Amino acid sequence: MSDAGAAADGGALRLLIASGGAGASIIDVTGGRPPDRAGLVRIGLHRQGRRPSNGLEPFDILLSCERDAPAPWVAASDPEAAAMALAERVAAQPVAATVAAQVLRVSERLSFDEALVQESIAYSMLLASEGFRAWRAANPPRDRPPDTAPRVAIHAADAAIELRLTRPAARNAFDAAMRDELAEAFEFAIEHPDQPPVVLCGAGPAFSAGGDLDEFGRADDAGRAHLIRSLRSPARLAHALGGRLTACLHGACVGAGIEVPAAAAHVTARPGAFFRLPEVSMGLIPGAGGTASIPRRIGRHRACFMAISGADIDVDLALAWGLIDALEPAP
Repeated sequence: MSDAGAAADGGALRLLIASGGAGASIIDVTGGRPPDRAGLVRIGLHRQGRRPSNGLEPFDILLSCERDAPAPWVAASDPEAAAMALAERVAAQPVAATVAAQVLRVSERLSFDEALVQESIAYSMLLASEGFRAWRAANPPRDRPPDTAPRVAIHAADAAIELRLTRPAARNAFDAAMRDELAEAFEFAIEHPDQPPVVLCGAGPAFSAGGDLDEFGRADDAGRAHLIRSLRSPARLAHALGGRLTACLHGACVGAGIEVPAAAAHVTARPGAFFRLPEVSMGLIPGAGGTASIPRRIGRHRACFMAISGADIDVDLALAWGLIDALEPAP
């Protein structure tokens, strides 16, 4: 990545461009607006003085020195250092980071289902990108014996339907089988004649450690894979359940492990739970519904911060942001 240095006007601190035109701009929000370039992740800084409340829409991520800065800001004790760390993440995967920002810019203006389609098209495109191919080459998939064990257990009682992820030895990693079984379980709940409440939870030490990495990039037809993701989307069905669905989370909630439950009307978590979106570091974007579900909970600026930083969000910050709605007592 080349560093274009500090701009002469507009409050620009850095303009960092990678090959192909993707990169990051870092701007003091009290002094200017980001460059109007589609290929840049636009990072705005509030370093001192009065925090602006207007003119924030052009930015993708907003960092404030205030400890309790309200949405859409992310609090950072050293905003410049945090911005440069984000720029380094963009430099490592410039195409994926830029696409994540572009997708999030329009997600909230679409219907939930339309946002899922947009996400899946972008995700399919990135599967053919140099960034993902490089990550896959450095992290080759393992060949494992077939695992035909059930992925989702359905317990339908009089008062509620419980859907439990049942792959604890793999920390409930989402593979194609789990996606399909969870979609079928949600469809069962949607069509239940009594319309009871539905609870989604996970067995073992983690709700879900995210997508099964050994399956990433294995589809031989990106177009067909897009259609399958669209037709068998657990996030779409979770959203369709409306106020009936509560997701009860614990431990690691990574990738799909927060993207799907964030589509639920109610989300609770136990102490010690944490949340992360790692996909950009792999040359991808969240592909299990996260660009639709997460910004509808915490706003697109904080969702973009999660996606590009790959940072762990602890349960207290998740509650403050609205990523979860309540804390559960420890078991």
